[in-house]
Amino acid sequence: MNALASRLNQAQPYALGLFRVVVGLLFACHGAASLFGVLGGAMGGGTVPAGSWPGWYAAVIQLVAGVLVLVGLGTRAAAFIASGSMAYAYFSVHQPEGLFPLQNGGDGAALFCWAFLLLVFTGPGAFALDTLFTGQRAEQPEKNAAVTA
Repeated sequence: MNALASRLNQAQPYALGLFRVVVGLLFACHGAASLFGVLGGAMGGGTVPAGSWPGWYAAVIQLVAGVLVLVGLGTRAAAFIASGSMAYAYFSVHQPEGLFPLQNGGDGAALFCWAFLLLVFTGPGAFALDTLFTGQRAEQPEKNAAVTA
């Protein structure tokens, strides 16, 4: 393995942790905007009516799952639920308007869906609260290098 690949592998848990934090924060902001009207509100202003299907429930999932992913608490489960909610949003809201995300405005839903699905399989990376409760550190790439080599 060359030196650059080795250095990148050492930074992998930290890059993954930063990815998780950014994706969780962005997702939580969408939920907060829809529920509380902050950051421009839902669809350019206002809030989603409480209990309305599917908007209010989606906003609650966005806020709760986004915060959990952001702090790295129950990351895999929260990311699984978030990914599923974005898949539902894409196929029920966006896909009927056109085949491709660029045509139907579903870019955000598709990207969030795949980003959260990635976190389901990779785990939280570094900087996660899960590590405080389980006592485990972020998985070290050196352990995986022996398996993949």
